[in-house]
Amino acid sequence: MRKIDLIVIHCSATRCNRSFPVTALIRCHADRFGFTGYHYYITRDGMTYQTRHEQLVGAHAKGYNAHSLGVCYEGGLDANGKPADTRTPEQKRALLRLLRRLKANHPAARILGHRDLPNVRKACPCFDAITEYASIQP
Repeated sequence: MRKIDLIVIHCSATRCNRSFPVTALIRCHADRFGFTGYHYYITRDGMTYQTRHEQLVGAHAKGYNAHSLGVCYEGGLDANGKPADTRTPEQKRALLRLLRRLKANHPAARILGHRDLPNVRKACPCFDAITEYASIQP
């Protein structure tokens, strides 16, 4: 069983006025990695999809994949392609539910955004995940 000590939140870097359904994510990652790199994906309507088994190493945070889970939400860019918190109310609720469950199953795991990892030069997930989810307890 993998020891999970990080839950890394990502955005799909998709403009808020364009769709990137779970099928597109799976196809994109299959072409890039040969498998889906994120463990969970949340679409704009708040649907949560498990896209990779938690016991399988993902491909979402170089150097941290062996001991982390990757959670991605559809969006992260405004209509002009600039980084922005584009989460819908449905996504925010779904993400909170998922993170509470993951934290209960992996109590030692820290929740953070991709941008919070050392040497990451991205805005992803385009909001302050550490502060927003600091109160989630196992």
